[in-house]
Amino acid sequence: MARKTTAREGKQVEVRCAFCQGTGKDPFRLLSPLSACGVCGGNGKVLVKEPHVPCAFCGGTGIHPRSRLTCTACMGKGVIHVEEPTQTCPVCHGRGMDPAGDLALPCTTCGGAGVVAA
Repeated sequence: MARKTTAREGKQVEVRCAFCQGTGKDPFRLLSPLSACGVCGGNGKVLVKEPHVPCAFCGGTGIHPRSRLTCTACMGKGVIHVEEPTQTCPVCHGRGMDPAGDLALPCTTCGGAGVVAA
């Protein structure tokens, strides 16, 4: 039985997993070369709500900058749901990173998306 979505929930679509690049395998082979991707569970695809934009914080890779962990802004999916219409984030200027620190944290205003609702 298909799950119905309301207008408020938004339509969900399948996109290629950014963390493993659609292979379904752990890209860093931390446990073994055969380990399943922790983001997509080995499927190679993830469900995301529309509309969405590429994650500005990780550049759409799904990998946290400066580490081998999943991106904390998009949870490794490579995209972030946004409410349209959008405009460039006034705090991080579209970079998705917190401009106040050197800790490589997502911008708290846009959540790492680089855009905010207009």
